[in-house]
Amino acid sequence: MYFLEEKTPVVFALIIINRAGGLIYQRDFYEGLNKLSINDYLVLAGTFHGVHAIASRLTPFPTPGVPSSGIEVLESENFRLQCFQTLTGTKFLLFTEPHQPNVDLIVKKVYELYSDYVMKNPFYQIDMPVKCEAFDRHLLSYIRPRQ
Repeated sequence: MYFLEEKTPVVFALIIINRAGGLIYQRDFYEGLNKLSINDYLVLAGTFHGVHAIASRLTPFPTPGVPSSGIEVLESENFRLQCFQTLTGTKFLLFTEPHQPNVDLIVKKVYELYSDYVMKNPFYQIDMPVKCEAFDRHLLSYIRPRQ
């Protein structure tokens, strides 16, 4: 595992999963992470997608007319995973330091950048891997000052 020497809030990584459970974007922001292979990230995306779908059906007291949200936050002693699911089913998974404040606002800003630079790109095809330099550049400039 990894340990942070400083106590400043840190954003570790971002994963974007399409509505079918496929990995369409992955980016590490913190240098101290263990490196995973692309196959590990594909398995992680598919597994989270399946667990999220099951969790959304396990709501003990469902509200009529309101769909269950599934897993929104997963916390451990080493990291916090915040999931934001769009209306189209795309999931944004943000891995942060456990005590990172305002993670929900950070992930919504990441979604806003995705909407502005990926979805408005005329060459991007929905549910395909994200290859957009403008998105990478703006995402990095937004996340890095937080480090």
